Amino acid sequence: MDTKLQKKIGLGMAIALSVGTTVGAGIFTSISEVAAASGCALITILAFLIGGLIMIPQNLVMAEMATAYPEDGGHYVYIKHAGWKKLAFLCGWTTFWGNDTTAIAVVALAGAQYIAYLVPMSAIAIKLLAVASILVFMTIHVVSVEGGGKFQTIMTAVKLLPFVLLIGVGAFYMRGDYISTPAVAGAPVGLAALLAGISATSWSYDGMGACCYMTGEIKDPKKTMPRALIGSVLFIIVLYALLSVVITGIMPFDALQSSTAPLADAAAMLPGIGKVSGIFVALAGTIVTMAACSGTIMFQPRLEYQMAVDGLFFKSFGKVHPKYHTPYFSIMIQCLIACIFVFLGSISDLLGYFTLVLLLKNTLTFVTMFAHHKNPDYDPLWRCPAWMVMTLISIGSSMILVVSTFLWAPIPGLVAGGIAVATGMPAYYMWTRKNQSKSA
Repeated sequence: MDTKLQKKIGLGMAIALSVGTTVGAGIFTSISEVAAASGCALITILAFLIGGLIMIPQNLVMAEMATAYPEDGGHYVYIKHAGWKKLAFLCGWTTFWGNDTTAIAVVALAGAQYIAYLVPMSAIAIKLLAVASILVFMTIHVVSVEGGGKFQTIMTAVKLLPFVLLIGVGAFYMRGDYISTPAVAGAPVGLAALLAGISATSWSYDGMGACCYMTGEIKDPKKTMPRALIGSVLFIIVLYALLSVVITGIMPFDALQSSTAPLADAAAMLPGIGKVSGIFVALAGTIVTMAACSGTIMFQPRLEYQMAVDGLFFKSFGKVHPKYHTPYFSIMIQCLIACIFVFLGSISDLLGYFTLVLLLKNTLTFVTMFAHHKNPDYDPLWRCPAWMVMTLISIGSSMILVVSTFLWAPIPGLVAGGIAVATGMPAYYMWTRKNQSKSA
């Protein structure tokens, strides 16, 4: 069985994958959530700026580990090489059942629903459209790594156009008094408001490590990975900062705080765009979610592929197509399961159950830096400056999400953790015994 992937992804594709994964449907609502937490426009803007800046250490840490272990699989690989094999397996096992397939279904459905706003259709037609989009993206990413990467680059560029348009037009209609409005009555002030706002931005910046799942297929990872990870975070910081400035400048702050669709409400206030704001947001939402669906299908199956190569997952997931050099079986199975999930109800609830467990995975990955640096054989091609400081910042910023998620919904998180251990450990020992019997 061929299990070797080829290095076909360059810097542009790697950045497009990270940016395309990060800038998703969440930004459509997160600005109002950050505003509600911050209490005033200036702190909202500052929260997005600082929230992005503290993501830089995370990307620096990930860049070092990616060059130390230039393999597909991302978090699973880094935890495994730290010597924590059981935790690495549970990470991958939970990701497959609790995130990968359900995430594909959720974003595909979201994209189809946006299209249904433009072209009214029945509920079953929406589901069939979601399935069709999954199958189209599946085919693209099975047939070619380079073709899939170029397609993702184009999708990422297109998905940014609505944001650029909103920023470009909105900049001419900003009001300084909106931005300088004092904090609303009863809202936190000073440092407390800033910390609350920064915490609320964390969700908007999540996803920049997507290219790490395909490190084994990236050309010259020593140069490409640090540039991709730092380039993507700097680009997104600028995009989000400008977006927050413009939206707080064209919307009264009390309206922004209470808005459930801040981008739509902001667009409705602009001459020209305002008349077609619903169509504008629907088109933007369609592009954003479909690009996210494509990116998810592109990088997520690499984790299961690597687990299969290590003998810790179903053997077929480690197959590489002899002509296309893609982990075709892993991609196809995830997409087919996602197609089934499209027809099931409340899959977003299922995704929510495993959120805490998946966030813990991120924190655990940063903790592994201390284990790697104790290993005398650890020799990354690129080293993170002031790695200990950067690691501690990464752990702290990641823990913000873990704690806030647990406080928000402790029971679902505990239930998901229990399910992960109860199902994952028997599976782990089953595959371990199989590997031992083969080597004997």
